[in-house]
Amino acid sequence: MQVDRSYQCKDVLILAYQSFGVLFGDLSISPLYAFKSTFSGNLSNYQSEDVIFGALSLIFWTLTLLSLFKHVIILLNADDNGEGGIFALYSLLCRHAKFSLLPNHQTADEELSTYHNPRYSYRNLQSPTVKRFAERHKKAKTALLLLVLFGTCLLICVGFLTPAISIRSAIEGVKVRSSELHYGVVLIIACILLVGLFVLQHRGTYRVAFMFAPIVILWSLSIAAIGVYNILKWNPRVYKALSPYYIYTFFRDARYDGWISLGGVLLCVTGAEAMFADLGQYTAASIRLSFFCIIYPCLVLQYMGQAAFLSKNFSAVSTSFYASIPDSLFWPVLVMATSAAIVASQSVISATFSIIKQCYAIGCFPRVKVVHKSKWFRGQIYIPEINWVLLVLCLAVTVGFRDINHLGNAYGLTYMSAMFVTTWLTALIINFVWGQSLVLALLFALFFGSIEIIFLSSSFIRISKGGWVPLILSVIFMLIMFVWHYGSRKKYLYDLHNKVPMKQILTLGPSLGIVRVPGIGLIFTALVSGVPATFTRFLTNLPTFYQVAVFVCEKTVLVPYVPQKERYLIGRIGPKSFRMYRCIVRNGYKDVQKNEDDFENDLIMSIAEFIQLEAEGSGTLEGSVDGRMAVVRTSEKFGKRLEISELERNGEASSSMPPTILNSSKSHILQYLQSTYEMESPGSTLRRRVRFKLQPDMNYRDPNVKDELLELVEAKQSGVAYVLGHSHIKAKMNAPCLKRFVIHVAYLFLRKNCRAPAVVLNIPQTCLIEVGMNYYL
Repeated sequence: MQVDRSYQCKDVLILAYQSFGVLFGDLSISPLYAFKSTFSGNLSNYQSEDVIFGALSLIFWTLTLLSLFKHVIILLNADDNGEGGIFALYSLLCRHAKFSLLPNHQTADEELSTYHNPRYSYRNLQSPTVKRFAERHKKAKTALLLLVLFGTCLLICVGFLTPAISIRSAIEGVKVRSSELHYGVVLIIACILLVGLFVLQHRGTYRVAFMFAPIVILWSLSIAAIGVYNILKWNPRVYKALSPYYIYTFFRDARYDGWISLGGVLLCVTGAEAMFADLGQYTAASIRLSFFCIIYPCLVLQYMGQAAFLSKNFSAVSTSFYASIPDSLFWPVLVMATSAAIVASQSVISATFSIIKQCYAIGCFPRVKVVHKSKWFRGQIYIPEINWVLLVLCLAVTVGFRDINHLGNAYGLTYMSAMFVTTWLTALIINFVWGQSLVLALLFALFFGSIEIIFLSSSFIRISKGGWVPLILSVIFMLIMFVWHYGSRKKYLYDLHNKVPMKQILTLGPSLGIVRVPGIGLIFTALVSGVPATFTRFLTNLPTFYQVAVFVCEKTVLVPYVPQKERYLIGRIGPKSFRMYRCIVRNGYKDVQKNEDDFENDLIMSIAEFIQLEAEGSGTLEGSVDGRMAVVRTSEKFGKRLEISELERNGEASSSMPPTILNSSKSHILQYLQSTYEMESPGSTLRRRVRFKLQPDMNYRDPNVKDELLELVEAKQSGVAYVLGHSHIKAKMNAPCLKRFVIHVAYLFLRKNCRAPAVVLNIPQTCLIEVGMNYYL
């Protein structure tokens, strides 16, 4: 037990060290602009010690209540299998109450090992009135989804506001020593750093990530030391400001101007959401250790030091942080501040990519290219389209806001609004997921929500001074998400209504009334049952299909990750002689899609596993209309049913054992065209090529199983074709004007300007078959 505890403590310490470079960069650089923004308005006319101490008391208690108590102590417990963030809260709510609007939910999804958390084993012991009301009314579910999307859009705005304000605040320190330096020079330096930061995103951070934690730790300890220096030099009595009494004197003296200044005070907690949003890479214990031991005390000491300095040097309030640095340490601290700002910006940008990926996974964002390389860290992704959009928006606000206080207004309003959304979602978690009383949930929401509303009321006064930018952009992002979700859901319902009953297909016999040619045809559909109209339309226009037909449905389950051994749900369609299967590929909202080659090979191996498991089991599916689904990869013999060998570029197997030679059914012309395409397409030459064959020493109880497996291997050798629907969306003639505008203008615009399904799935053009379909929504 002592050895296990020592290893556990060591793991916590390692994770705590690593968390500095990802979670606390944004929060640790808030001293650069918190006091400056607080005294940016009429509050600068109140040059008394009591007002400065009051501002410090407000910053201290805001940091303590919202960062320490709300996020570190309470919110870190609301994790979804170790993952945090707004989508984690929404996922928990949808799993413990029927709030989900995902259309293809199956009972089998609830059997996933990550679906239920043992800590919430009492989830079904009660059914609150509010929960029953929300489950029965679709408008309540839609309102919850809109709330989640709005919070998500606010965090996307944080993705371009954080680099802008952090890097610009760090660079503006140069003007303290070079007062004659023109404003444009500072702006150019900031823009160069921002462009370099976004341009290098595609290379990932795995090479330099080891430097992030030391930078933030050194930065935190440095600002703490500077704070202690200023306390001892300028005003040792500043510790008295930690008393809430000075908050009373602050509002007593400043009144309305003090209330307006709250829009600057709230900047001291910007970055607190990152502790919860990026929880998945670490543990709650490691984050609490880092925050309690380093971040929190260092920030408190720094804010106390700035307040002590300002109490004797109020004229330097616009540059309070850099003006309070000893002369001999100025340039090293400036370099560290810039480095910490870059680390904070990098973490927020990566988090924004993850948020967009999660929206895309649940059908609330247009198709984008998600890049993940094997040498990158787990969960680290790159989205090219979003990267350039963030760069443009970041440069626009950096150049557009000449006054950095306006940028602070926009940043503070965005962050506090996102925190307000998180507060109400957490209140629902307390009641619906944790099983606590409604009174306790309301107390949590009212206590923290009232604090955040007070800050928001002050920020709303500053909407005309920069706050309008994130609000308008958040509304635009939310409209994009909701329009895409609305169009995708209507399209799915149309497919569901027009699917072909299996009995109609089975009456055609094993050949389906058409010519079956060698090969495997993968028919992609959003349906988890039945036959999509795309397939029947294909057969109507071209009465031929491949000898093995697999209906593939890729769907998202509201869990962060689906274990690989539980990902594939395989079933048989019709009698065994039809050689038709259904494969449901289940992904979590944070799962990164594997490349197309691995998907093909995993699919073949999974079908082979299903065939063998079916034979070893009851084997009673013969003659069923749409057979039962089975989770594969649970057998100890998985991977031993078929032997797989790697092929070299020239097509020869690299295995020392010569595989069974299977002739390709492609004509010489098709083979020539394919080789020409692969020579002209650089990416296609990097595709992994493998050859399957049956295990020679495998015993089969049923000889038909060996024949079916051999037919599957031969079909794979002949080639795999991907059949996708190419849809043309139109609104019905009698549809309302608003619906026609949404579908004909907004939704079609998004469809034309996003990635095509074949591009997202990384399907080579030589393997792609698109079937045109008209949708009348």
